[in-house]
Amino acid sequence: MTAASALSRGLIEATEPPEYRGIARDGVRMLVTDLGARTHAHAHFYDLPALLRRGDLLVVNDSATLPAALVAQRNDGTMLRLHISTKVDQRLWMVEPRGFVTAGETLRLPANARAVMLSPAVMLSAVEAPDATTSRQRLWYAAFALPTSMEAYLQRYGTPITYSYVNRAFPLSEYQTLFAREPGSSEMPSAARPFTARVLVALRDRGIEIAAVTLHCGVASFERPERPGIERFNVSHETAERVNAARHQGRRVIAVGTTVVRALESAVTEHGVIGSQGWTDIYINEAHRLDAVDGLLSGFHDQNATHVAMLQAFASADVLQEAYAQAATHGYFYHEFGDVHLIARLAPER
Repeated sequence: MTAASALSRGLIEATEPPEYRGIARDGVRMLVTDLGARTHAHAHFYDLPALLRRGDLLVVNDSATLPAALVAQRNDGTMLRLHISTKVDQRLWMVEPRGFVTAGETLRLPANARAVMLSPAVMLSAVEAPDATTSRQRLWYAAFALPTSMEAYLQRYGTPITYSYVNRAFPLSEYQTLFAREPGSSEMPSAARPFTARVLVALRDRGIEIAAVTLHCGVASFERPERPGIERFNVSHETAERVNAARHQGRRVIAVGTTVVRALESAVTEHGVIGSQGWTDIYINEAHRLDAVDGLLSGFHDQNATHVAMLQAFASADVLQEAYAQAATHGYFYHEFGDVHLIARLAPER
């Protein structure tokens, strides 16, 4: 068994938002892994400001979540769920059919819309050689004929993407973070979900800065370890300058979520982080040298999630195993409505 495949053993699946369990958004638990001391402490998310230092820069993802699940009908009359993943252009998207489809097949959608399944997307396996490719029929390219834009269509006919561990339907607002601004994510950039107005006030009073990037999250993989697909991102010139200034001055840059790491590391050049936008296919694992970030605030991930490999760019496999063992022993929750994990060097202020 690999280190990654053992991580989520013993954690509890979060079947509903913490608010439905009587816990405030910012009241979820937070495991604090101090990489310098190699210790693991237990806190709550509202303790975050006290754990950071004046001048630290938190970088968040301001992508808003789309209601990206549609119900489609096949030619034989059977129904399947179609998850809209990544926009190529207004007509062409990458999608995840939650059922068997064939190339050239037309799926019927509400309001006389349709999607033609073109071909499977070529995906990279996270457990094979770096140059290995496999044509797996999880993600497909599909051409859509819609009465309006995809974003407007989903707002009318879509629902949030859910998986079997979620015990009932929740409104789209439960899948949005405080920073949601630019619609485009198929699944919530959930590491930022616990942020609330009172936490922002405490961060400001503590002298901790916040900057934003945009990365539109595609559909994650839970079936097997798999490299993430291409995703759209935007790092503004302002955010790039603030990241560079913080690192030049010896202040820490803490990424709120793996999506932020992916965006910032995609914008790194020999001159530091630059304003960038477009597509990224960057794959970050233990072999990747982090040039833009110093720490990570993340959720707890399923053992087969596409995010797991990135954690080992911050902490060694044995440290992560210790952390997840601590979380399991103390009853932490995982998935998008679960608890959070702060991974950083937390030396005290001088």
